[in-house]
Amino acid sequence: MHRATKSGLGAEAHAKIVAKYDPNQASECLTWVQTILANNDPPINFDTNGDRQNFNAVLEDGYVLANLINALEPDSIPSGKLKTRPKMQFKKMELIDLFLVKMKSYGVPDHERFATIDLTESQDLNQVVICLQALARKARTKGHVGFGPKESEANIRNFTEDQLKAGQNVISLQYGSNAGASQAGMNFGKTRMILD
Repeated sequence: MHRATKSGLGAEAHAKIVAKYDPNQASECLTWVQTILANNDPPINFDTNGDRQNFNAVLEDGYVLANLINALEPDSIPSGKLKTRPKMQFKKMELIDLFLVKMKSYGVPDHERFATIDLTESQDLNQVVICLQALARKARTKGHVGFGPKESEANIRNFTEDQLKAGQNVISLQYGSNAGASQAGMNFGKTRMILD
């Protein structure tokens, strides 16, 4: 599918989105995906080069992504849909949509997921990279191989009723002080001249 060439503000906005794409991060994502899919049956082999064309070519049909989520969480996507790589555009988009739905249930937040069009039409491949990085962090918390910074964990604190009441008696210095505050000496703009 081809879109009309962007121009004006649309071209500038798209150029900024394209400039955010980092081939090194994309390569790191593809290497991680290949590590997770190492024991896949049938084996899936692809080039882990992070340039835009290769990154898009590896992932655009959704086949690798669907197998990835199945490796992380078995039976997420029916095996019947993964017998062969899809050829028709709507089948490719269906696999990507299934992957994105499973990403949500896996725990990847909305703001780190991509839209189907970001991948199928190469609109925002950087968002696809962000999504895979988020999935890798989440996979690490579930016992799989991951990469990137460790995901934070909840630090829930339970206070007794006495501790909460004691805190109400403390005056915080964050509130500041308005002692001696007035508007004396304040002057904004030119003064009004009154002549008799």
